[in-house]
Amino acid sequence: MSRTLPNIIITGTPGVGKTSHCELLAERTGLKHLSVNDVVKDKECHDGYDEEYQSWIVDEDKLLDAIEDEAKQGGLIIDWHACDLFPKSWIDLVVVLRADTATLYDRLKARNYPEVKLQENMDAEIMEVLVQEAKDSYDEEIVVELQSSNADEMEANVDRIEQWFTQWKKDNNA
Repeated sequence: MSRTLPNIIITGTPGVGKTSHCELLAERTGLKHLSVNDVVKDKECHDGYDEEYQSWIVDEDKLLDAIEDEAKQGGLIIDWHACDLFPKSWIDLVVVLRADTATLYDRLKARNYPEVKLQENMDAEIMEVLVQEAKDSYDEEIVVELQSSNADEMEANVDRIEQWFTQWKKDNNA
């Protein structure tokens, strides 16, 4: 059964604006914003809590089982800092959000991230870890890298993704 709505991953280092993008995109398109962090907590798809990093230790198998039926139906905007665990067959577009390091640092500091977690995320952004992960995991033509350092860039990004969504529906529901 082919999907009548696409699945989009919005990924990137914590602090790049994934959730803000997802919420606005869901509002405009009617797609469902699926926060992986919420699924991990609400459906207990974790192996406990890491005090040093102040985050859940995700059980990827439980997570995939928890969202499989919805993902196969389509219509999701998946909001998470990683993308490589989602099967290629589920995903139609991967958007990797990026932010300049000064902006990102300020955002992570404002979240009171522990120093080890802040540095790890800054290093991941500088080394383009999530961009490479996306390109290694999915066909390159569905991976898009967008800047997200301010509200104007976010607005332009959501406009662009919304245009892609409109075209996807035309191409896949003829």
